[in-house]
Order: sequence, then structure tokens, then C-alpha cells
Amino acid sequence: MTDITGRVAFITGAASGIGYSLAKSFAARGAKIMMADRNAETLQRAENDLRATGADVASVVCDVTSLDSMKAAAQATLDRFAKVHIVANNAGVPMGGKPGRIPMEDWRWVLDINVIGVAHGVEVFTPILREQGEGGHFLNTASMAGLMGQAGVAPYVASKFAVVGYSESLRDEVATDNIGVSVLCPGYVNTGIHSAMFDRPSLTTTSDESAKRKGYTGMEKLIKNGMDPDAIANWALDCVEANRFYIFTNPEIRKDYAERSSGILADFDALINDGRFSS
Repeated sequence: MTDITGRVAFITGAASGIGYSLAKSFAARGAKIMMADRNAETLQRAENDLRATGADVASVVCDVTSLDSMKAAAQATLDRFAKVHIVANNAGVPMGGKPGRIPMEDWRWVLDINVIGVAHGVEVFTPILREQGEGGHFLNTASMAGLMGQAGVAPYVASKFAVVGYSESLRDEVATDNIGVSVLCPGYVNTGIHSAMFDRPSLTTTSDESAKRKGYTGMEKLIKNGMDPDAIANWALDCVEANRFYIFTNPEIRKDYAERSSGILADFDALINDGRFSS
């Protein structure tokens, strides 16, 4: 997608963080925006703020874990703008903990939002993009945690690895339909994403504030010192217009990824040198 001007963008998790920054960046480039989020009050404020800048924007409450909710959001987008061209599957939540101590309900929660939420967006909007015949683009938000393991946040890492792998497969699946795919892999970003851990299912029955903050306090400094979401959004849209697949934001992480890749290749070499499975 070489030009965003005049296109219609649908964004999940659009009320705050990277999602809201994406909405602002799309608007600045002349796109029409449908903002989707599960928090109606925050969403309405974000829509009002963006409209005050002159943007052509609407909003719809959407729970990405519900296929019916995603279908309704897609229909609301078509009702308002008649078309849709760019789908930013951005909604996501964090999740951490130590092995053996993570409630399975929390595992299901993070996978339902971070993975199934993306799948719902793709499954609902792909037929629409194909039928329109005007091309399109999926922008799926993953993380650098989707490329390298990290202790303490295994559920989050697993969910983001899934988004990266899914996006790689999706790219090949929809290429012949003139639909592009990009996967956004930011590092730490100065947003409120980690406050979402207060909503994890295992906390719904506790009033212990220290328990609710467990696993969050240690991340606050990293998040506050993270990158500017507006800068990330602008770079992401530059990459969408250039039809880049991987969208990285932290040059310093390249060295870490190179070391990981070297380890993988070394184990392949060990297999080859052993020779027992060679044809």
C-alpha cells in the first residue's frame, strides 16, 4: 500500500497507547479512521480528541475475543465509510509469572486477546478486502518478545511469537489478492499497557491491592522510559506504505537477535555434522 491518503483504517485497541497513536498518524496522512476498543468511555474521549483535529473518525466498542463483536465492528465500519482498506490488529495485553504459578485462566486470557483477537480481525476482514478488489493491508502488532524469549513473561512471549508466525503465513496467503501484511515488533513503549494486568481473570476475586500490582511494579520504570508511541506509529505507517513486513523499532536489539539466530544455526550445523539424518 503505497498511499494511505483517502483510505479507511480500522484499528483495535485504538483508545490508548500505540493504537491511539496509530489513529493520529493515519489521520495526519489523510485516512479515515474507525477506532475500536472495549473501553467505551476511554474510546469516546479518544474519538472526540481526534475529531477536534479535523479527522474523519468514528468509533465502535469491540471485544476482539468475540467473533460476533468483530463482525459487528466491521459492519459498523462499512455502514459509516462504505469501505475499509487497512486493518490494524493492535489490541493486546501483557502477562507474566513464574512457571507452575500462572493460573491457566490467565494463560487463556492473554492468548484469547493477543492471538485469537488478531485471528478474528483477519477472518472477518479478509473476505471484505477481497470482495472490494482494491487491495488492502493488515498491520498486526506483535513485539520484540515475539522474536526472542524472555524470562518472567512466558505467556506474553508465547502470544507474540504466535502473532509473528501467523503474520508470516498470512503474508503468503493473501499476497495474490493484493493484500499486504506487516508485523509491528516494538520494544518497551511508554504506554499504559501493563495496567491491563489488573484485569486478568485470576484477580477478579481478590481485593488485595499488593497482589493486583504483583508483576506490574517491576515493569513501570521500563515502560516509562520506553519509546514514544507517536514516533512508533509514524514509523509503522512509513513501513506500511513501503510494504515492509517486519517493523522494528529498537536498533540495539539487532545484536541480541543475531546471537539468537547464531545459536539456532549452530544447532542445525550440529545436526548436519552428525549426519544420521542426512539423505
